[in-house]
Amino acid sequence: MGLCVSDAGARVISHELLGEGPRPASYADVIDRFAHMHGDPAGAVDLLDKDDIACSFASGSSGARAALVVPCSTSTLGRIAHGTGDNLIHRVAEVMLKERGRLVVVPRETPVSLIQLRNMTAITEAGGIILPASPGFYAMPQSIDDLVDFVVGKALDVLGVEHALFARWGTPHVVTEQGQ
Repeated sequence: MGLCVSDAGARVISHELLGEGPRPASYADVIDRFAHMHGDPAGAVDLLDKDDIACSFASGSSGARAALVVPCSTSTLGRIAHGTGDNLIHRVAEVMLKERGRLVVVPRETPVSLIQLRNMTAITEAGGIILPASPGFYAMPQSIDDLVDFVVGKALDVLGVEHALFARWGTPHVVTEQGQ
C-alpha cells in the first residue's frame, strides 16, 4: 500500500489534523508524521514522493488495482478528468482509469460549479467513482470522528475492504448515556 501526499495536502494535514497552521516548515516531516500517527504495522504503508512518476504505482504493470484520492482538490479533479497530470497522484489515477482498476475520488469542495460537475462526470464516464464526503446520519454519529469514519467506511466499501467503522443500515445502534 502506498501513500502519496501533495504539497497542498501536507498543508491541509498540518493545519486541520496536526493543528500547526497551513504553512509547515517541512512537507516531508508533516507527511511522515501523518503516516505514522496511528502506527504503521510492519511497514505496511510506503511513503511515495509526489514527483516520483517512475515508481511502480505509476505503471499499469505494477498490479495495483485500486486508488483512493482523498481529499481531492478541484485542481486535481480537473487534471484527472482531462488526463493532464503532472505528479504521481494524477498519474496513479490515470493508470487506474486506463487499466480499468478501481478509482475512488472524494472531492473536497462544496458547493461545486458546473465545471467541477462536468469533471466529475468525465471521471465517472471513464470508470471512476465519485464519493462525496457526505456522512450518513442513520448511524447516529456521536462525534466528528464518527462522521469521518462513515465517509472512510464508504470509501472502503467501494474498494471492497472489510471494516467495522459504522453501523450498517438496519442494524441496531448503541444508545449513549444521553439517550441518543
